[in-house]
Amino acid sequence: MGAVTGEQTPTVRLRLDLAYDGAGFAGWARQPGLRTVQGVVEDALGTVLRCGPRGEPAPRLTVAGRTDAGVHARGQVAHVDVAPEALAAARGRSDRADVVALTTRLAGVLPPDVVVHRVARAPDGFDARFSALRRRYAYRVSDDDASRDPLRRGWVLWHRRPLDVAAMDAAARSLVGRHDFAAYCKPRPDATTIRTLEAFAWSRPADGPDAGLVVAHVQADAFCHSMVRALVGASLAVGEGRRPPSWPRDLLDSRRREGGATVVAAHGLTLEEVGYPTAPELARRAEQTRARRLPDDVDRPGDPGCCG
Repeated sequence: MGAVTGEQTPTVRLRLDLAYDGAGFAGWARQPGLRTVQGVVEDALGTVLRCGPRGEPAPRLTVAGRTDAGVHARGQVAHVDVAPEALAAARGRSDRADVVALTTRLAGVLPPDVVVHRVARAPDGFDARFSALRRRYAYRVSDDDASRDPLRRGWVLWHRRPLDVAAMDAAARSLVGRHDFAAYCKPRPDATTIRTLEAFAWSRPADGPDAGLVVAHVQADAFCHSMVRALVGASLAVGEGRRPPSWPRDLLDSRRREGGATVVAAHGLTLEEVGYPTAPELARRAEQTRARRLPDDVDRPGDPGCCG
């Protein structure tokens, strides 16, 4: 994709698919004096693209979804705009495609807790953040000594009490729909808390890598700050029997965060996937997403498509 900066300099937009272990990072967003995923990847890009010798700043990434400190990602997506000559320089004397060479060279300079799986030229209209249709997260909990694996302690929450997964699942499904999630979001000035929660379910897999764990799958068009971990906190209160299955929905309807759900630890949460429309729909989706959600644009009990 061709892009243009304020100085009318043509650039190439690249899509980066990446994964990281969030334990060693103070979240995604670059912060002075702190190690962040954005900072590490941008610095690596600056090195590979030789921005310093060229007298240019390191490229700036736009990400599909900012993750908090300690949150992991398997399916994160970002984009970056680079000068064509910088991309060509990253190839060096290699006869490989420039994006393939860039992927390989990034692997040589990135630390082991970040992996860029793929770099590709982005199609017209692509914006990693605003073109996204949905984000899908998983939260993993161990509530049984038999399922506690010390090798997985960095991405599974250890919970001391046994959990009623059926009750948790029933409570979670009552929250699906387009709602104001103010009761589950950390407030930010002038930021909307209206979101479309497309899926929220709990299960205890019998086989596979998550066998024996209690796993939440949460999918929405977007998430506000701390929303997923607050949803998990409300579910755990139900699973322990401290709250009835109706309580998470009652909390949602109250739109009040005070005295509500506990925000659980970050390390159990993983961004699994970001979904995008087909190439012809990318620009239109980005335009739609930028439009502010209205306070009354929510699903009500009884409305078509509400509450799953």
